[in-house]
Amino acid sequence: MAKAFDRGALKEKYKAERDKRIRADGNAQYTRIEDQFAHYLQDPYVAVKEREVKKDHVTFAFIGGGYAGLVTGARLVEQGVTDVRIIEKGGDFGGTWYWNRYPGAMCDTASMIYMPLLEETGHMPSEKYAHAPEILTHCQRIGNQYKLYENALFHTQVKELKWDEENSHWQIKTNRGDDFTAQFVGLGTGPLHVPKLPGVAGIESFKGHSFHTSRWDYEYTGGNAEGAPLDKLKNKRVALIGTGATAVQCIPHLAAGCETFYVCQRTPSSVDIRDNKATDPDWFETIATPGWQQRWMENFTMNQAGGGTDEDLVQDGWTDLSKRIRSKIAALPKEERGDPMKMFSAYEDADFQKMEEIRDRIDSVVDDKETAHKLKAWYGQLCKRPCFHDEYLDAFNQPGTQLIDTDGQGVERITEKGVVVGGVEYEVDCIIYGTGFEVGTELVARTGFETIGRDGITLSDYWKDGMRSKHGINVKNFPNAFFVQPTQGANLISNVPHNIVESGQTIAMMVKHALDNKSTLVEVSQQAQEDWVALLLGGMNVSLIGSPDCTPGYYNNEGQPMSDATKYNVGYPSGPTAYFRYIKEWREKGDFAGIEFS
Repeated sequence: MAKAFDRGALKEKYKAERDKRIRADGNAQYTRIEDQFAHYLQDPYVAVKEREVKKDHVTFAFIGGGYAGLVTGARLVEQGVTDVRIIEKGGDFGGTWYWNRYPGAMCDTASMIYMPLLEETGHMPSEKYAHAPEILTHCQRIGNQYKLYENALFHTQVKELKWDEENSHWQIKTNRGDDFTAQFVGLGTGPLHVPKLPGVAGIESFKGHSFHTSRWDYEYTGGNAEGAPLDKLKNKRVALIGTGATAVQCIPHLAAGCETFYVCQRTPSSVDIRDNKATDPDWFETIATPGWQQRWMENFTMNQAGGGTDEDLVQDGWTDLSKRIRSKIAALPKEERGDPMKMFSAYEDADFQKMEEIRDRIDSVVDDKETAHKLKAWYGQLCKRPCFHDEYLDAFNQPGTQLIDTDGQGVERITEKGVVVGGVEYEVDCIIYGTGFEVGTELVARTGFETIGRDGITLSDYWKDGMRSKHGINVKNFPNAFFVQPTQGANLISNVPHNIVESGQTIAMMVKHALDNKSTLVEVSQQAQEDWVALLLGGMNVSLIGSPDCTPGYYNNEGQPMSDATKYNVGYPSGPTAYFRYIKEWREKGDFAGIEFS
């Protein structure tokens, strides 16, 4: 039977916890990794290799070697466009899965729908939630199968991307001295790849060892990304700053390895059951029939974001919450089901119930009652990135692990010897920063380069008042350029690879059409772009993720007011399922309405 709860009391508690965490400095509270902190960005995994400077021409250049670049590259190859060059700042393909090799790293969305091109590569995920080494290997598998390594540039950062009107191509300059051209370019730099540090006073004064989780130092900790014990920490005192999605995954390993382990928490994560399991090969053989992964992705999207289905193939935390919400709405009197306020109230009831279960689970697992109380998240499940894990809570039962809760204020300061919280100094040998990545900073600050389109207009200026595009893929005044990201398309945040798969296929078919018809220019018309943006803004576009009433985080601009430009950061009004159907029909029709080929 569902547990009863007091809506009014919960709302007051949520508001009080939110208010104590609001900071006037918003994103400015974080420290950019540069100058004296530049060593935090060094690649600890692959040595930089000397190579020849590129001064040639390619048909398609893609910036970013993560899923966006790999999937788009693969789809281009399938369309017969093999002259593809991927430029990647890491030492190999993988993007976030190249950098994030911290112990315990794994996907938060089920492998079957998260790992792209499983059917094309013939790979069966070993677990429902695959660990990082398997995902990285899969990225390499895609690179090898589609021969994307042959023309790739690793450890290379684009410094300028400029449209050459006279020659109808893009000029690309890099930090390795490359200066080459491409008829078409794709951009898939991702939103979470520039590590950030907390803006804590004295951070530069610490005399011990320190590193960011996205550059894990196994030389210091021992162990490896495959899960070997962190044996070099057995006599060490370690502090981890941050309790977000990364921390949830690496904390069990640190708790098992350290002599003394301090978990410095400003805001607890919502951590639901993951129930990870190995994949049964016999079962997989029964589901891996032609088109299986597309069916699974579509089923997840219909369950999680609406679209009408009674079957739940994935059965995870995302679809569980969605089914609860739909059940609450279905229970409303018929005349109230079209009332937005009644529907939102039903959503709140489903969310309150779910969060009460998550908080109760903590009491059942964590032995120390005070610690259990401090680990409880007092906000809606979609206010911050939802987490799912089977060993996280048990880590706080380890005798050497201590939760240092900062009551929403964060670490006070860092000294030569350690961290200070509540006036108490905790001396440590090592500080690990699990403080995430830049979100909401200037576009050029995150990409590292400016995109200069027709007549010298920069993408930063063109989007300063808000993003304009068609499908989130094509942008007026930036011909032959294609963007791979969710915004102004499906905007499906719970499974970003689904967005990427659809965008990659759409781009590849547009490029093939252009080449077949000897078109030198591919550009969205001004009218088509305006019509698309008007369509987006004309819908309700009610997002349940990161509302202004949520506790501060990168989902809601650290609790600060959103700029007018953010109203353009939306998706298809009818939802992700409808968008994916629409974009499939649009590209397969073959005339690419709204796109001009010349």
